[in-house]
Amino acid sequence: MSATPITKPSATRVKASADRTSAQTRAFAGERSLSREEMFAAQLRWPRPERLLEPLSLPAGKLADGMQTLGLTTVGELLEPLPRDSREARTIADLAPGEQATVAVQVRAISARPVRRRGMRPLVQATVHDASGSMRATFFNQPWLVQRYSPGTQLLLHGKADERGGFRVSHHALGAQLAVADGEVPDARAASPVEVGEPAAAVEGQGPAAGRAVAHYPASEGVSSTQILTLVQGVRRRLADVPEPLPALMRVAEGLPDRASALAAMHFARGERDTEQGRTRLAFDELLLTQLVFLHRRARRGELQTAHALSAPAQMSARWLADGLPFAPTGDQVRAIEEIDADLADTRAMQRLLMGEVGSGKTVVALYAMLRAIEHGHQAALMAPTETLAEQHFATIQRLIGGEPVACALLTGSTAARRRTDVVGKLASGELSLIVGTHALIEPDVQFASLAVAVVDEQHRFGVRQRAALHAKGAPHMLHMTATPIPRTLALAGYGDLDTSTLRELPRGRQPIDTRIVAGERARARAYDELREQLSAGRQAFVVCPLIDEEPAGDSEQATTPSGLGDLRAATAELERLRKGELRGYRLVLLHGGMRPREKQLAMAAFAGGEADVLVATTVIEVGIDVPNATVMLVENAERFGISQLHQLRGRIGRGEHRASCLLMGPPGAARLRAVAEHSDGFRLAEIDLELRSEGELVGTRQSGLRQFKVAQLPQDGPLLERARARAEAIVASDPQLREPENVLLGDVLRRSFGAEALEPIPA
Repeated sequence: MSATPITKPSATRVKASADRTSAQTRAFAGERSLSREEMFAAQLRWPRPERLLEPLSLPAGKLADGMQTLGLTTVGELLEPLPRDSREARTIADLAPGEQATVAVQVRAISARPVRRRGMRPLVQATVHDASGSMRATFFNQPWLVQRYSPGTQLLLHGKADERGGFRVSHHALGAQLAVADGEVPDARAASPVEVGEPAAAVEGQGPAAGRAVAHYPASEGVSSTQILTLVQGVRRRLADVPEPLPALMRVAEGLPDRASALAAMHFARGERDTEQGRTRLAFDELLLTQLVFLHRRARRGELQTAHALSAPAQMSARWLADGLPFAPTGDQVRAIEEIDADLADTRAMQRLLMGEVGSGKTVVALYAMLRAIEHGHQAALMAPTETLAEQHFATIQRLIGGEPVACALLTGSTAARRRTDVVGKLASGELSLIVGTHALIEPDVQFASLAVAVVDEQHRFGVRQRAALHAKGAPHMLHMTATPIPRTLALAGYGDLDTSTLRELPRGRQPIDTRIVAGERARARAYDELREQLSAGRQAFVVCPLIDEEPAGDSEQATTPSGLGDLRAATAELERLRKGELRGYRLVLLHGGMRPREKQLAMAAFAGGEADVLVATTVIEVGIDVPNATVMLVENAERFGISQLHQLRGRIGRGEHRASCLLMGPPGAARLRAVAEHSDGFRLAEIDLELRSEGELVGTRQSGLRQFKVAQLPQDGPLLERARARAEAIVASDPQLREPENVLLGDVLRRSFGAEALEPIPA
């Protein structure tokens, strides 16, 4: 077989092609079209990624130690961390004595002056100027700068202006955005094939670009932002060795610059447009890689995990759904049940997230899934993060099951030894069909005869290993529940490997809750008047505090923002104060996570049974508490709680026939409190929460092995996330192993970024 010769295009053909394209071709982030001569003069070279692995040459001392602390030891590591922000360089005329500032200047003259003090190196003094004026800049202990910064050099100086019009320099960097190597300043136009716009120093007749953006980097002890900027400038030429992982067709279709130019735009931007174009490209990379991980996990789970196919016609579950419930299921519940039914009928293990509004009936849907396992002769388990919640679930399930022949039990860390032995033995033999418990369910000696469905409530409060341990008990279908509504943007970003079902509808008869912010002593007095009126009418109330004891140290139930703890109310002290003050004569009980299990059971039983009027508690009551007679929720230091917590707490009331009130004790200007007072829709509150906080805070530790986004910003980048998801779905559908030539580099970046283990299926 003869090889087809590869011919080099003639100069005439190349010239004609350049003529056709130069009219619409421009430098990245610039407005001027490139000329034919510039097109011909452009350097053509292939990236050499191995150069990015070269170690940085740093002098021993604080700088090297600081860079080690930041994890910046190679050229590639130095180029990847992006500036934290950019700040406008000040002009000389605007400097005020004593002010710390960064200025962009040009050296007019420079010299060294001896210092009389023994052991000190000569001072370097330079006359520098910008368009607004000139000044004297002083450098300490660096006499070699006289040779390095010759007249005409553009500089960025950071330091303090003095009373005599001078400037004491603490950090400095070359300011013309030139590549720097071994102290030499090469020609600006030949510095790099990824030049961003026109360098300020390359335009004849202009002075330094005072007022332009200066990149600011996260610093560390011994390393300043300006020093990092200097080092980045010194390796700028290596941007040409940054590989391009995105397929060319995708990049062009999405209108994205190449990755090297995007990094250059972030480090050396000439304006907001440069920065945003570069940030968008890098954010797209982050989002695309994350979605590829999620989708790859989902595909691998289907290949590797086999569950019991629960496909027989519904009998007991259908009977229970039609006749056993004391109410008719909502439309959302019916849809979720249908989706779960379809999942359970397959041998591919279900991985579904059931999220819903507070009080929307997630337990009913979960119980249906568990009954489907039981009527097929298998077992089901429900795992909750706390004993209080597990006990509430057990009581609710016993009430909902009614007369159906289901053997169920409760297993927690405080279950008596003899009872525990009995429960564990019956699980192993198959005598127990349904178990409700806490982390006790994943102890090594707990074995199931045939676990087919596992439900994890408040799944974000469990670690990946804990959920994996439950999954290992029998590779069951997994249903994960959360009472925290999750916006679609965050669901894609944090739970992109799961199918989702959503419950928005509330059962009939749920009363709207009047939510108000209570600020000031007069308003507080009126709030307690209202609370006493409800108690006198036979109702009950919650009083919630952010701390257990007045000493906050070691308290696991602190509010989400523990700063300034001195003014926070503690449940134990508030109980005693209320007994002697506003609620004298009423029956009060205490509930918090630090109590012994038996004490908690007695407190909850007293309140649920009507033997106590007021439950003074911490956020241990955030989920799972159902007392229909409770009509008032008073939250102390409400500004210290998150939106989700407040919405969950509010959901403990309004469950009966009487109207309820949620009283938020806190400042009227707090954005969180205003949001909760104005909105009752948990999904809308979740969106507001996402806007007020970062996505990493909301996702929590669910994405073990997946780092938080460094560039992408949610919810602002929601549309970009949707685009990345669509591209990832198309790639996985056509080339799941990323072996096609156009996807090989993308697969390499994926493995280097997350590791091979991140692509393996895990319980959500």
